[in-house]
Amino acid sequence: MDSVLITGASGFVGSAVLARLLEARHFCPVPVFRNPHSGPAGSTAIRIDDLNGLRVEQLSTCSAVVHCAARVHVMHDKTTDPLAEYRKSNVEGTLSLARKALEAGVRRFVFVSSIKVNGEGTSLRSPYRPDDIPMPQDPYGVSKLEAERGLFALAKDTGMEVVIVRPPLVYGPGVKGNFASMIKLVEKGLPLPLGTVRNKRSLVGIDNLVDLLIRCIDHPAAANQVFLAGDGEDLSTTELLRGVAKAMGKPARLTPIPAGLLELGATLLGKKAMAQRLLGSLQVDISKTCELLDWKPPYTVEEGLRRCFERSN
Repeated sequence: MDSVLITGASGFVGSAVLARLLEARHFCPVPVFRNPHSGPAGSTAIRIDDLNGLRVEQLSTCSAVVHCAARVHVMHDKTTDPLAEYRKSNVEGTLSLARKALEAGVRRFVFVSSIKVNGEGTSLRSPYRPDDIPMPQDPYGVSKLEAERGLFALAKDTGMEVVIVRPPLVYGPGVKGNFASMIKLVEKGLPLPLGTVRNKRSLVGIDNLVDLLIRCIDHPAAANQVFLAGDGEDLSTTELLRGVAKAMGKPARLTPIPAGLLELGATLLGKKAMAQRLLGSLQVDISKTCELLDWKPPYTVEEGLRRCFERSN
């Protein structure tokens, strides 16, 4: 079996990729953990303090890398220069790893990027496509775009194959961030003023994302391509909250307040960004992903939500 290096193997996405590879046995996973984390049975784990500690010889048996490790989007970043911090991990760290992979003879580098490379929303336009002009709006998105461009430049100069996957919001067991906050609100049974929101947002369940990433490891058509990930179903915030409540076996207590009034109130309170996430649209077009890779999301949103809570109980 081909060996596949997985960075960020203790993180939300990386741990799911590792678990699936161990279960499927089509590839031999080589997970990278930060010390002192120990790897699961059945894997040859590499333990380092950071990616700079990874040695070329540790990649020498690998035919591919799935790079999940990153400095993730921070809602209230308190660093004096957020872009510099994101660049350190997401650009410099990624390109350093890619150069070591190249030196070790790794054939393919799969990079987990972000839909934030495309932008922050599609309320006034059609769904995002992989070939759209990138328009990142924050340091995290900028850093992911710079990493993508650096990887493609490396591929052009050397012949190593690069695959970029840009997911929107990812949900699943153990998810953190905005989705976890939504779960807590529904779990508490609090009435929420989101009963008539008519936006459209694309999501991707962790199982669908992992299935896509594994497809990208060796599919011939994936080489040097950008793919958008998604469940293939776009939901309004209202529909999503109802779906979460149903999956949890809880009532959805949603009050019908006009979205315009909510947006005005959020703006007055200095919460415009939060209003965009709840009220705005962000849709992705995954037709290229499905057609070029002969792939379709294995799970519907309803199934993904149910699996999310079944495995978290």
